[in-house]
Amino acid sequence: QVQLVESGGGLVQAGGSLRVSCAASGRALSWYAMGWFRQAPGKEREFVAAINRSGGSTVYADSVKGRFTISRDNAKNTVYLQMDNLKPEDTAVYYCAGATSFGVPKKLNMYDYWGQGTQVTVSS
Repeated sequence: QVQLVESGGGLVQAGGSLRVSCAASGRALSWYAMGWFRQAPGKEREFVAAINRSGGSTVYADSVKGRFTISRDNAKNTVYLQMDNLKPEDTAVYYCAGATSFGVPKKLNMYDYWGQGTQVTVSS
């Protein structure tokens, strides 16, 4: 099994940038496709971005395409989400998740392992 811990959340003004990280332990990150999801108060958890095991393929939600970038460093057992041009509607708890998939899964139920989440707040 793998344990996932997010970090890097915080408060940022609209138009600003933030990078959140997800560190893996227990098993090599390279065994997993990785995804980022987010959940705003009163809303369901939604897909943000995913990256395959090697890092060669990525997919994004339409709402973040062109603003967010997912990447991974398997040597450091870490996956990142770079968030640029942030908007107030990006405010949410951000979760990283791992899936034993060779693709880039977008569905929440494809992921087996989850971190505890990190809060991102974007002020207007």
